[in-house]
Amino acid sequence: MLKMQVKRKSILASLAVATLMLAACGGENQNTTSQETETTPAASPAATGSSSNLSGNVVGDGSSTVFPVSEAMAEEFQKKNPGVKVTVGVSGTGGGFKKFCANEIDFTGASRPIKPSEVELCKKNNVEYIELPIAYDALSVVVNPANNFASCLTVDELKKVWEPAAQGKITTWNQVRSSFPNEKLGLYGAGTDSGTYDYFTAAIVGEEGKSRGDYTASEDDNTIVQGVAGDKNGMGFFGLAYYEENKGKLKLVQIDNGKGCVTPSPETVRDGTYQPLSRPIFIYVKKSVANRPDVKAFTEFYLAKENEKLVSEVGYIPLTEEIYVAARDRFAKGRTGSVFKGKGSTVGVKLADLLKQETGGK
Repeated sequence: MLKMQVKRKSILASLAVATLMLAACGGENQNTTSQETETTPAASPAATGSSSNLSGNVVGDGSSTVFPVSEAMAEEFQKKNPGVKVTVGVSGTGGGFKKFCANEIDFTGASRPIKPSEVELCKKNNVEYIELPIAYDALSVVVNPANNFASCLTVDELKKVWEPAAQGKITTWNQVRSSFPNEKLGLYGAGTDSGTYDYFTAAIVGEEGKSRGDYTASEDDNTIVQGVAGDKNGMGFFGLAYYEENKGKLKLVQIDNGKGCVTPSPETVRDGTYQPLSRPIFIYVKKSVANRPDVKAFTEFYLAKENEKLVSEVGYIPLTEEIYVAARDRFAKGRTGSVFKGKGSTVGVKLADLLKQETGGK
C-alpha cells in the first residue's frame, strides 16, 4: 500500500520551505514524482510499457485533493518507463489552472470543474484543454473525537454555521442545535482559492465562494486535520481520503439532506445517497501536447482500467466503468472543453448523463 501520509507531509513541508503560495486545495510548489508508463488495452506501443525507449518530461500541478492520485499514477508509470519523468506540483485547483492556462504545465488536477474566469484565461492564451474525470470524492465533515453530540448534522445546520451571515454570530455549538452544549465552536476549512472550498460552499451555502470568513483557513488539508484534532470543539471539512488517513484523530459526521443521516463511503457516493457532498475530480490535459508520446502514454495509463486500484489505495472512489470508458474515448478523440459548460462547481448533476449528452446519448 502507498504510504500517502508520510509522502504528503514531507512534500508539503518542502513546499512550505519553498514559500510558493498559490492556492486551491493544496500546499504549494512543484513536487517531483517520477513515473513511467504502461497503458490501456488499446493504447499505443509507447503507452503499453513495452517500449523502454519512451522518454520525456511531463509536468503537472493543481489540486491537493487530486495530488495523491496523480502521485500514485506517476510512481507506477515511471516504474514501467524510467525514461519519463513526471513532476506533480501542488498549488491547488485555482493555482493549477493559473499555471495551466498560462501554458506553463502539461496537465492540472482539479477538485471541481473549470470556472468561467479560468475558461477565459485559457482562451486568452490559446490553451485548449481536454477535461477528464478520474475519480469520485466525498467531502467529509469532521469533529474532534471528544465531541459526543454531533454525530449527524443536517445541511441546513451546516449552512447556518458556514453562511456569510454566521460570521461573528454563530459562535457556539448550542446555536447550531439547542440540545448541543454551550461550547465555543472552532471552525477549520479549506482556503478561499481551493476547489474544495468552492464545492463545499456551492453545496452547503448555495453559492460558490461565499462563506463566513472568521474560521481557520488553509490550503494544506493536513493543517485542517491538525486543527480539528487539537480542538475539542472543532469542526472542519475536506476530502474523504484525508479523513481515512487520519481517522484515529477525528470523528466523521453523518450528513442529513432530508432523507436521513448518511455516512460518506464508496457505496453511498456511487448510489447517490451521500448528497450534496459527493463530487467527481478531474485532470485537464492541454490539447497541444496530448499526442506527445510521453503525455499521451501517461494519460492513457492514468485512465487504464487496471489502474483503478490505485484510486482506491489512496482513499478515493473509482468511477463507474461507463464513465471510465467515456473518459478514455474523450481523450482518444481529443474532445476539448468542459461537459459542465465552464460553469465551475455544479452540485447534484450526474456525470454519466453529461457525458452521454456530449455524444448524443451514445
